[in-house]
Amino acid sequence: MVHDLERVLVIEDDAALRAAIVRTVRGWGASQLFEAGTAAEAREQLAAVPPPDLVIIDVRLPDDSAFNVLDSAADLSPAPVIVAMSGKASPDEAFRLAQLGVRAYLAKPFSIQELADSVEAARNNAPNLEPLITASVGRVPMRELQNEVRRVMVKEALAQTEGSRSGAARLLHVTRQAVQQILRSAKQAPDTTEPDA
Repeated sequence: MVHDLERVLVIEDDAALRAAIVRTVRGWGASQLFEAGTAAEAREQLAAVPPPDLVIIDVRLPDDSAFNVLDSAADLSPAPVIVAMSGKASPDEAFRLAQLGVRAYLAKPFSIQELADSVEAARNNAPNLEPLITASVGRVPMRELQNEVRRVMVKEALAQTEGSRSGAARLLHVTRQAVQQILRSAKQAPDTTEPDA
């Protein structure tokens, strides 16, 4: 049974289905529920502080691609657990969803139990890094990729523990000194990101 949910965002353009999902999630005890029927509304909700813990998103939205919404969700810290749902998704779309952090996929139509199972599976499974790593082969040196994975994991652990280095170390099953070393190396690494246009 799904429990311990706090902030949940349901993104679905079909108002009746969205209302049914919201009622279901409310029944699981979620303390804060947010809704969006369009990609624009979803981006507004994702910009709220603190970000949602769980996002349930329809792959087909009327005003923009759900992939663009998921790009916005990928920048959140801590990152939300994401469950995608759709009447149909091509293999290419399924691959892209995994790249964007989707941890479970739910085919429409679905039952309340299938929704609960998908949410629970997504919450219990670590994100699949294989698509991102596969896309980096031949483009990024292995050492650089390993360092980036470490930096991202520490950043996420710090976000989940409200900035506590000791808490992050416990979450990652490493020493506090290891967390500090990764943070120091992240500060020394050159910034390779391009500035916003």
